[in-house]
Amino acid sequence: MCFRRGASFSLRVPRVAAMSARMSKNEEQVLVVKREFFDGLGSFQGLCRRVDDYLPAFMKKENNFFVPRGAAEEDPSLKQIIPYAVFRHGGRILHYTRGAKSGEKRLVAKASIGIGGHVNDSDESILHFDQSTYHNAVQREIREELRLGGGFAERAVALINDDSSEVGRVHLGVVHIVDLENDDVSAGEKAIAELGFATRAELLARRDGFETWSQIVLDGLDELDVF
Repeated sequence: MCFRRGASFSLRVPRVAAMSARMSKNEEQVLVVKREFFDGLGSFQGLCRRVDDYLPAFMKKENNFFVPRGAAEEDPSLKQIIPYAVFRHGGRILHYTRGAKSGEKRLVAKASIGIGGHVNDSDESILHFDQSTYHNAVQREIREELRLGGGFAERAVALINDDSSEVGRVHLGVVHIVDLENDDVSAGEKAIAELGFATRAELLARRDGFETWSQIVLDGLDELDVF
């Protein structure tokens, strides 16, 4: 079922050299799909569990491409793909506050349960960009954004779309659940402040202080059947 709708790191993913050669070397390039392609698959508002109906199609090289981030932020005909990782251990969820160094200035000082951000072109040549490449990039970035004292396993469980806001209209979130071996976690960058674990009930008691995507995930945890 699909019901209702984010944080920002960069996933540096290789891309076909011919595409990279046409791009400016001075501006961040972000992975997008066309809004009309998303609509053709079946657009929705809020949280959608049918990740397998969307993610494999998004990751086919003929359906995605890179554009300068500045242009993408102003173009609602494009949807920027944003991995949004939610970490759990022992029945508790990792949460933090977005610091002033956050890449998305419109979300600074908001609480969040999601570590996520744009998929970037690394300007290196590979034969294709697919779902396996995407998951490898997510896992690498998790290790860079957070200092983990143990291993982890991640999986994509849902999508988030929120066309009700300026930020949401140009982004599409992929919710990943990350199971941690232990709770030895610290921030790997200054954009992540006040890091800690809390139960779902404790987080829901503070729901209004969270960014919209986190609110939607918290509201939908029962439907996702992951806690």
